[in-house]
Amino acid sequence: MNHKQQLQQGLQVLGLSLSTAQQLLLLEYVALLKKWNSTYNLTALRDEATMISHHVLDSLTLLPYIENAQTLMDVGSGGGMPGIPTAICRPDLQITLLDSNTKKTTFLQQAVIELGLNNVTVASGRVEAMYDKKVDVVTSRAFAELGDFIALTKHLLNENGYWAAMKGVYPYEELEHVPSGIEVLKVDKIDVPMLHAERHMVLMRPKQA
Repeated sequence: MNHKQQLQQGLQVLGLSLSTAQQLLLLEYVALLKKWNSTYNLTALRDEATMISHHVLDSLTLLPYIENAQTLMDVGSGGGMPGIPTAICRPDLQITLLDSNTKKTTFLQQAVIELGLNNVTVASGRVEAMYDKKVDVVTSRAFAELGDFIALTKHLLNENGYWAAMKGVYPYEELEHVPSGIEVLKVDKIDVPMLHAERHMVLMRPKQA
């Protein structure tokens, strides 16, 4: 199975219908990731097939959870997951990719230019210093424990905003340390095609007064 077929099969399992242009952009993103990886150490994965399952398809499991969002921030974006695959699939969604590592944001800038993603802004710096933007959804993939993630990013949510935290195994202990002013809306088990590891999506929001 070639990479294109692998991607198409994965999209089918996820129930996502993407245009040929979008599919090509996702494959181009994986090629960029592979090309820059040797210099910039963006991911521990080395081959494109694994990048498609572990990075692209894994990132796209976010889509059903942000259907009504207009703005999103991917905190600790690293090599651009989940922000870049999401941006390719949702050109109407304004996305900010934030990372404190300047090597990684250099790659992100380049990827955004080469992929022609007009809906993406790259921000370099620490999340706690980011005060000029509020968004509908703050997401991250393995950025920090839930309690820290909430504390570091609460100021980024607009009045109806919520968190979509992408996690591996069920975060029992982390959920116990979620602050009292925060409501956990749901914790869903996610099945990622061709990825044999546990994944969970945690949706949270500040308790409504």
